[in-house]
Amino acid sequence: MTRRTNPILASSLALSLALAGLGASDAFAQGQAPIKVGFMLPATGTYASLGNMIENGFKLYIAEQGGKIGGRDVQYFKVDDESDPAKAADNVNKLIKRDQVDVLVGTVHSGVATTMAKVARDTNTLLIVPNAGADVITGAMCAKNIFRTSFTNWQPAFAMGKVAAERGHKNAVTITWNYAAGNESVKGFQEGFEKGGGKVTQNLNLPFPNVEFQALLTQIASQKPDAVYAFFAGGGAVKFVKDYVAAGLNKTIPLYGPGFLTDGTLEAQGDAAQGMLTTLHYADNLNNPRDNAFRLAFAKAYKTNADVYAVQGYDAAQLLATGVKAVNGDIGKRDQMLAAMRGASIDSPRGKFTLSPAGNPVQDIYLREVKGNLNQNKGVAIKNLADPARGCKQG
Repeated sequence: MTRRTNPILASSLALSLALAGLGASDAFAQGQAPIKVGFMLPATGTYASLGNMIENGFKLYIAEQGGKIGGRDVQYFKVDDESDPAKAADNVNKLIKRDQVDVLVGTVHSGVATTMAKVARDTNTLLIVPNAGADVITGAMCAKNIFRTSFTNWQPAFAMGKVAAERGHKNAVTITWNYAAGNESVKGFQEGFEKGGGKVTQNLNLPFPNVEFQALLTQIASQKPDAVYAFFAGGGAVKFVKDYVAAGLNKTIPLYGPGFLTDGTLEAQGDAAQGMLTTLHYADNLNNPRDNAFRLAFAKAYKTNADVYAVQGYDAAQLLATGVKAVNGDIGKRDQMLAAMRGASIDSPRGKFTLSPAGNPVQDIYLREVKGNLNQNKGVAIKNLADPARGCKQG
């Protein structure tokens, strides 16, 4: 005689087993110490406001998850990197050795971030870069434990070079601070511009964070190029744009740049920035549901408008959460966690993006125009642009 199984009993047993398994997973996560996140960001100097926006964006996402990821609390540690590469090794080791953080989040200055990446490689510490675009970090220095949720310096610059050539400009002058981010940005612009048939006639620079631009503006005036491409950010971007207009150059020579020239700086730049075109992986009126919800939540939490730096911090937290959730909070399952992060599709306010094998976002680059205090979206300059990751040996 065949024994018949009571379907209600079987269903109840299956549900009990499922709940038991869930309970075990939750119990594991609850029994673990908090995940230690180490912020190494600028809290003083030219980039202080950028560091603050990144931190606030990161914390907003964690707060939206109830303060937990993968069932585990999150604990924060902070070091002011002072945007000083000479102090970078000591500062990052405070977080790794003194605070024993599980993940590093930083930074803005490319020179500081490059040292962070070297130390992260040497110590096998998980590093998420929420801004610094140094090409080498996901190029020759790429590693399985290094990720970026922002851009490479090449990405928005190459896109703006393409746009400038398409707008009919035949020759251009570039100007920037003489450091990694600036130098890589102008090279990216030059590559895109010359690929489109243009020619960069001179690359001007001055030491970081010097803002005495007058002599270089005089050189630009004497050369009379079709266009100028500038890479500055923070307080330096405010002064450069104002000085450019005060010199009257904007009347005959259009000024272009990556979005950092006008992101987080428009109120201070005022009328001087109006009508400027920039390229970046974010704009102020993308008007997608994810971005609308993010901007509302950010404004409520921090009483200010979100910008690209807040987005990059928010997405750094999203990326970390993807990995931690994949291992149910057991970050000891390192390979599984890193693989989940590398294969992630991030539902970002900027639009969904994936990561390249080198750990850099593959993303749309938008053309934006300054109108009032907004960097208005004028369309996609290049869709799903992947950095070439030159020199990356790991896959």
